[in-house]
Amino acid sequence: MTDGPRVAVVGAGVSGLTAALAVRDALGPTARIDVLEGSSRPGGLLTARTVAGVSVDAGAESFIVRRPEAVALIDRLGLSEHVVTPTGRRPAVLARGALHPLPRPTVMGIPAGPDAVADVADAADLASMAAESDRPLPWTPGDDVAIGALVGGRFGRSVVDRSVDPMLSGVYSARADDIGLRAALPQIAARLDAGAPSLGAAIAAVLPPPSDAPIFGALDGGYRTLVDALVDAAGVEPRYDAPVTALHRDRDRWVMTVGGEPDLVCDAVVLAVPAPTAARLLEPVAAQSMSELAQVQVAGSALVVLALDETVTLPDHSGVLVATGEATTAKAITLSSQKWPHLGAGPRLVRVSFGRLGDPVDAITDGDLISAAVDDLGLVCTLAGGRAPRTDEVLDGVVQRWPVGLPRYGPGHLGLVARADAALPDGVATCGATYAGVGVPACIARATVAAARVVAHLTADGRDAGGTMGT
Repeated sequence: MTDGPRVAVVGAGVSGLTAALAVRDALGPTARIDVLEGSSRPGGLLTARTVAGVSVDAGAESFIVRRPEAVALIDRLGLSEHVVTPTGRRPAVLARGALHPLPRPTVMGIPAGPDAVADVADAADLASMAAESDRPLPWTPGDDVAIGALVGGRFGRSVVDRSVDPMLSGVYSARADDIGLRAALPQIAARLDAGAPSLGAAIAAVLPPPSDAPIFGALDGGYRTLVDALVDAAGVEPRYDAPVTALHRDRDRWVMTVGGEPDLVCDAVVLAVPAPTAARLLEPVAAQSMSELAQVQVAGSALVVLALDETVTLPDHSGVLVATGEATTAKAITLSSQKWPHLGAGPRLVRVSFGRLGDPVDAITDGDLISAAVDDLGLVCTLAGGRAPRTDEVLDGVVQRWPVGLPRYGPGHLGLVARADAALPDGVATCGATYAGVGVPACIARATVAAARVVAHLTADGRDAGGTMGT
């Protein structure tokens, strides 16, 4: 038996498990931490599938090494020796019916000037970019606009379609017209707020210095290695197939209905679930938070993982991003065997991504998705000067669907999150991809904040101080 506080964590993805670990670190072994997961496995969007006998990440596959959160957590869990970095092959973009080097240098596809996008942008837009600094920039500090509208108005639509959209679709599963500047690229908004005379000047001011250091890292055993280590380090035994269907308050405690089981009563709650689920659970206890989170749209997506005969020659790229308007079904292709050294031997592994906000894949069958993945890969191979894989060279293929995938970070998203946070009752915290970034490092950072909030509530000092969510 434990004599410490009882904390419930709803959701066993990387956010929920990180929050559980942070609570354990703060409260020690006497705390009881219940991790409740609605599916049959931990990890959330960090999942793996087996193709041709090889386990491959079928959700997120990498993390940014220039942010400290994932690197620090991996070190904390003793997994640093399992970190691998990409081979050095560069990505390409499929634009104007051909493969081009991915434009660089840019900030999420937004260049500082025309040279970076000379291969993909229209001539008229290149000329517009060159003269952009001569045009007045209407901007009021605090403005928040869609990235597509801003870049299209200053640089032209071809820059949006062929450079910005491919990048944002890969990160957010949404096009630039659906993503707000202030939430997705706050450093650019800050430069404009500070008086940058043009968009090009704002981009130039935030471009990182040239470097050959790797941007991304991965784990040689896949993200499941991280998930398993988090479960062990947090000292929890997650309950699977245990969806939380209701949450209500009983004086100073919280009561959750978990499937058909007896209610669970606890002292604090961390909701590490997508925005629609968080909104539903918060409705009886935090109507304002529910109202804000209910406005967050989510983009469904799907990933096809292919295994090809090891004699197949893939393009000499790490992957291919697809510009808006190209004749493919896929939005991106990761040439995993080309990108990651630990996957270079054995079957050739390829991840093909489908689906964006407003471009759902729910109605496409698994068989049709696999066929589209093979066709789109064949097109890329042909454009690269090779040949499409033959049917007999496709050894295996699996489909991983994410019906409730990534949240839309639209204009005004930061204000929405701030209002939802401010209206949370004491003893309840939220984390996940909805709040402070969709990448693994950002989710780890937000989970740490959520844990700190409930720990503050459960300690005398915390109850005196209140405790607030923040990003």
